Amino acid sequence: MSPGSTGHSFSFKDCTLTAIATGKRAQNLRELRDRLSTVDEGCIYYHFWGGRLRPQFDEPEFNNDFAAWCKHSLRDDVAAERLSVIDPMNYDSLEDLRAEVVEVIEQRISEREFIPWAQNDQQFSFIRSQIVVFNTPTDITDAAELASIIPRVSSSSIFYHFIDARRRTDDGRDDFSTWISGLDGDYEELLARLAELDPYFASLSDLRDQLSDLFQSYFSNETKGGA
Repeated sequence: MSPGSTGHSFSFKDCTLTAIATGKRAQNLRELRDRLSTVDEGCIYYHFWGGRLRPQFDEPEFNNDFAAWCKHSLRDDVAAERLSVIDPMNYDSLEDLRAEVVEVIEQRISEREFIPWAQNDQQFSFIRSQIVVFNTPTDITDAAELASIIPRVSSSSIFYHFIDARRRTDDGRDDFSTWISGLDGDYEELLARLAELDPYFASLSDLRDQLSDLFQSYFSNETKGGA
């Protein structure tokens, strides 16, 4: 039974993001602003979150592609810094996030007398994401099992259930919280702790560690309290 249903089991899923080229490019901040205003929402999602699922040897300097492009292709450190601190978790929708990014770029354009251009081979290419979801054999019926299961699931499964879920559910919550809310018992403290986790400024492996620590701490204390 899938998470978010009214049942009591939680079926872990895995995922990958397929990158789809849109053919839209930008060579300076004005073009970036104009394209951003009209591209599919999936582009906003991909350029803020897609890097989490791309193979990387080092920790990325920036959490979103717009900031990285401003830094490395336009050499605009100010624009890069301002874009890098935008936390998508603070916005209710991708449209709200899009509006914020456009506003930051417009402000930067208004400040500059000269708008730098990227070289032809360093244009920003807008990519649209499409998520592909896989079933896994991992299925649990007791919330306490999360403490032992979370350290063993893939980072892309963490992405699907803790990050992508927020755009799939009406209340914008992660799958774990939605499932736990439907279980018998008082889980208000656990749900509050989950709500405090911000996944944007942590790598997926760090996020998995944080979730693992949270569940292990909570259910360990529950066991001691009930002994």
